[in-house]
Amino acid sequence: KKQSEHGGFSHDDTNVILLVSNPAMPAETIYTEVGTNQIGPTILYALGLDPAALDGVKLEGTGILPY
Repeated sequence: KKQSEHGGFSHDDTNVILLVSNPAMPAETIYTEVGTNQIGPTILYALGLDPAALDGVKLEGTGILPY
């Protein structure tokens, strides 16, 4: 069901497709549940930076996307 104009909790609103491309990462389709809060740490990791430097990662223990 939609809540105003910000989406809701229906299948189409809660499932987000994300394509990440990096020559150092193997091509793979992930079917496990992941969270959008894992995007930032994953991008930092792919760039060779330390995701643990983010306050949110420190506080929540957010991991990177599986690959």
